[in-house]
Amino acid sequence: MDNSTIAALATPGGRGGIGIIKISGPEAVSIAEEIFRPHHSKCDYGNILRSQSPENNNGHFQSHKLNYGQIVDPETEPALDEVLVSVMKAPYTYTKENVVEINAHGGTVALQAILALVLRRG
Repeated sequence: MDNSTIAALATPGGRGGIGIIKISGPEAVSIAEEIFRPHHSKCDYGNILRSQSPENNNGHFQSHKLNYGQIVDPETEPALDEVLVSVMKAPYTYTKENVVEINAHGGTVALQAILALVLRRG
């Protein structure tokens, strides 16, 4: 079995309102943790991301939950897009691997920028 982490666009290019980038493999969750910044509002929904439930390894993403925030390049700090990120931790996925799906705005510019960032991170 190949232990590579892969990433690709999961939706066709074009005029879609939403585009999805899928990351799969052992480094998928750590890549998402590096580039995702949760949105913090008065209700502090970001605490959903960082809650300390037993199923939540070391206070990071909870598996099978949707997280709202931004994709940010950690080296330069600009937000690339406002996104929804879902994390599904192994072995509870179709492929038995860690899987991350980034739901971003459709269109070439945002999706290509996010995909390029993901590929640079691992």
